[in-house]
This record gives sequence, C-alpha cells and structure tokens, in this order.
Amino acid sequence: MAELAVDEELVTDCRQAAAEIADGVDKFISGLTTTSVERTVLRLLGVNGVDEEEVPVPNIMVRQLQEAELLKEGSAHNLGRALLAGNYEIDELAEAVARGEVFLPDLIKKCRPSREEVSSFVRELTEKKARKIINIRQEREELKQELSPGPRPWLYVIVATGNIYEDVRQARAAARQGADIIAVIRSTAQSLLDYVPYGPTTEGFGGTYATQENFRIMREALDEVGGELGRYIQLVNYCSGLCMPEIAALGALERLDMMLNDAMYGILFRDINMKRTFIDQYFSRLINAYAGIIINTGEDNYLTTADSLEEAHTVVASQFINEELARRSCLPPELIGLGHAFEIDPELEDGFLMELAQAQLVRQLFPESPLKYMPPTKYMTGDIFKGHLKDGMFNLASIITGQGIQLLGMLTEAIHTPFIQDRALSLDNARYIFNNCRNLGQELEFKSGGKIQNRADQVLAETAKMLGKIAVKGLMQSLEEGFFAGIKRSRNGGKGSEGVLACSRYYYNPFADLFRKELNSQ
Repeated sequence: MAELAVDEELVTDCRQAAAEIADGVDKFISGLTTTSVERTVLRLLGVNGVDEEEVPVPNIMVRQLQEAELLKEGSAHNLGRALLAGNYEIDELAEAVARGEVFLPDLIKKCRPSREEVSSFVRELTEKKARKIINIRQEREELKQELSPGPRPWLYVIVATGNIYEDVRQARAAARQGADIIAVIRSTAQSLLDYVPYGPTTEGFGGTYATQENFRIMREALDEVGGELGRYIQLVNYCSGLCMPEIAALGALERLDMMLNDAMYGILFRDINMKRTFIDQYFSRLINAYAGIIINTGEDNYLTTADSLEEAHTVVASQFINEELARRSCLPPELIGLGHAFEIDPELEDGFLMELAQAQLVRQLFPESPLKYMPPTKYMTGDIFKGHLKDGMFNLASIITGQGIQLLGMLTEAIHTPFIQDRALSLDNARYIFNNCRNLGQELEFKSGGKIQNRADQVLAETAKMLGKIAVKGLMQSLEEGFFAGIKRSRNGGKGSEGVLACSRYYYNPFADLFRKELNSQ
C-alpha cells in the first residue's frame, strides 16, 4: 500500500504519553469494583432469570449483598458461601431468590466452611464456567475456517427495528445482499438502564433491546443464512453503558463477534460516572479478550459535535489512549477495532485529500488493528443523490487506505431509518468501488511535501502535543476541561456513581484472575 512518511519519534512520544495516561486511570480505579462488575461475575457463574416483576436475579442478589455490606468481598465469594450453606445448585438458588424464598445474606450467615475452602470451591466453579467461553471461541474459529468471512474491508450494516424477529428478517436480507457484518442497534437509552432486560423483545424504540435471548436468536439466524451463502456472517452489539461488562459476558456466551466498547464514549455522550465506566470497561474488555471478540471504540462520535478539520487530532489522541487501555485488558492488536470517521465538510476544497490523509495516518499508526471506519453523517441532507455520492467517496477512501471494518453509509441517512432497498443500494455502492479499486492503494504514492503528507504531519504533531498535555493533567481533569468532542464532564458526577464501591482486603474476582493468567500466558 502507499505510505506516508511518519515521524516515528512522535509516534513513540504518543505511546509513552498514552502509557502515562493509562497509569493515571489505573490509579483512579484501583481498589474499586462496581455493582455491574459483580452482577457480571454472577452471570458468568450461571445466575440468570428474573422475579415476577421482571427484575433480573443478578440485580436482586447484588442489591441484597450491598445493603448487607457484604459486596465489598465480591459477589463470587458470597455466592460460594450461599451455595455451600444451602447445598444448592446455582440455578436452584437463583430460582429460590427470584421467588423470595431465600434472602442471600441470611443464607450466607449459615456458611461453615473456611474462607480458603470457599475460595477453592469458587475457583473450581469458575474454571468450569470459563471452559464454556473457550469452547464458544473455538467454535467461532472453526466456523471461520469453514466459511470465510470475506475480504476486508468487511461490509458492516445496521438493523434497528425494535422487534428482534423483524431484525432477523432484515439481517437475513442484508446478508443475502452482501453484508459481512450485522449490527443490531440497541433501543434508545438502553445504555442508561442499570439492568439487562430478559428474554426476546419486540417493542424497542430506535433499536432492539440487547438481551441474551435476542443475541441467541440473531446468532442462530445469521448462522443459518451464512451456511446458505457459504460465508460466516459476523454479529455486533453494544456493551457500553451502565451494564457494559454484563452485556460483554452475554455476548461471549452467545458468540457475538464484535462489541462496541468505550468508556470515553459513555462519559462524554451518556454522562456516565468516570470511575464507574472505567472500572466496567476494564473487566468488559478482559471478557472480550478471553472470548476473542473484536471491540469497536467510539472516536468517530467526537466529530459529530466538534469540527473534524480542526479537531482531527483529538480522534487520534483518543485512539492512542484506547489502544493502551485495551492492551492492559489483555486485548491483542487484532481485536482492537479503533474508530474514526469520514466527516469533513464536503464543501471544503480538497476535503477528500484531508480525509485521505486522516485515514492513511490512522492505518499506519495502528497497522495490526481492524480499524472501523464510519460514514459521513454530519453533513448528510435530504439530497439522496449527493448523499450516495458522498458514501461512494467514503468507500473510495477506505479501499485506498486499507481499512478493516466499513460501516456503510445510507443515502437516506438524514431522512429515515433505512429501508431494505436503501441498504441494498449502499452494499452495491461499496462492492462496486471495492472491486474496481481493490489494489489502487498499491499503485499510488503520496507526494513528499504535498497536501496529504502535510495534513498528516500536522495531525500527528497536534496529537503528540495533546497527549503530552493530558499526561501532565491526567485524563480525568482533561475530560473535565472538555478536551474531547467539546464536552465537559465532572469526575465525581454522572450516572451510576452509586454503583461504585471499595473492595475489602479479602476481595477477589475469580474470572478476572483466571482471564489475566491465561491470556498473559499465551
């Protein structure tokens, strides 16, 4: 591929600053857990179901433990004590709690085994449950060997009807039209729910609720149509928000392939408490790493509220930070799908050159990552013909610069939720350009001192300068000062702060311990 001349000293400076920034985040969340992390541990151990009012059993158990001041030792240890005290199987205990027949703290008081015996019991159970995730990961790898997911950039489209069964119909149609990846958009504001809905759902608004059963239904449908087409169709959902690690766990158990996962997005665009979401992000990414799920980060969203010409460096700075935070959750580069977008004002002279510079720079800075490239949305209008052309330019930039995941633009972006035929036209647009320009990048060179090279130099220099400032201030203060997307957030404010709690000296998360150990030994 054509390559820009990149100042490697500046790149080194960026990664060193990102490491210092991540050190600050680690210190900020050290010794803390969250109610969502503890619910996730219960789910991974096999706790499921709801009570008669549709309240999830993991929420009931964690609330009971928190009110009894037992949660600081971890939900796993307390569940182990309860299982041993009552001689229950996990599903039996979950059902008894759901019926109101068992109050967890009272049962735990009857536990006679020592702390060491309980820990041994919990770790043995954890290893057994973790094998299930490994088996699911192996199943994905075998299916991809049998049914290739196709060449990159993978064609990524969205379904968002609110009804999982209608989503299935649209997803199958999209796969037959050529889509490689299907993303199921979540119902509006689900990221702010502090629980995961249960069962299949048919009444989402602006999207479909992320539930384990909905994941299962869509996975089954895509496997069926993928077998018909001879292609492995990849499934995406969102594990951002107040239930970030819980949804990551459900995605691991139902063989999702990608999950949108970015604490910065939650802080900036959903006003979620910083501590809450950074803690949740660490564990959710550890789950994704263990399950072999590609994460997608949300830097593209910055350019919806900030000018993409003036603030392009903020995207790259965030990518460096997200890369380092992901690495600390044991995610290898091939699972770190960093986000960026084609969002420069189309009326700007040589705007396409500026877009090309940004896309190529990001591709070279993160050569092993399956970059997720987002389409023009900010400047889309009701002119569907011009919109379709903008999407074509976006597709051209992608194939020239070798992007990994291409979220296709829709010609009706500014008008309505896409119809099936709109999606088909977008897929045709991308396939046409990718086929005709497949090796164009190998035939080009970037002119030394030209507009593309100079723009890339400028963005990288501004990125290094910004990261240096953040390393001095710390990420939390920088977020308070509005360094990203022009949005300011308080480190002590935001939603979900009541779900953050300090761990006792006896605390342990057996899944985090096991996942780190096995991933670091690979």
